[in-house]
Amino acid sequence: MPIYEYQCGACDHQFEKLQKMSDSPLVECPECDKPELKKLVSAAGFQLKGSGWYETDFKNSGAKAKKTETKSDASSSTSKKTESAA
Repeated sequence: MPIYEYQCGACDHQFEKLQKMSDSPLVECPECDKPELKKLVSAAGFQLKGSGWYETDFKNSGAKAKKTETKSDASSSTSKKTESAA
């Protein structure tokens, strides 16, 4: 269930309410009891869980690839130094 933010137009009281998507929007302010509530647009805070998401499946594989490239770069630079010394 999403959390909706509301603000009263009469008293500027602002609050959050956990509601079903099928619930109708609130109209009456719990502070001043006037029908002046407006639903605010806010950023949704959520986290993707489970397999199949970038966050859990591919985040560390990029770091491993960089480490592998670094090792191969280091060995190729060592072989170049050896060749130039000979």
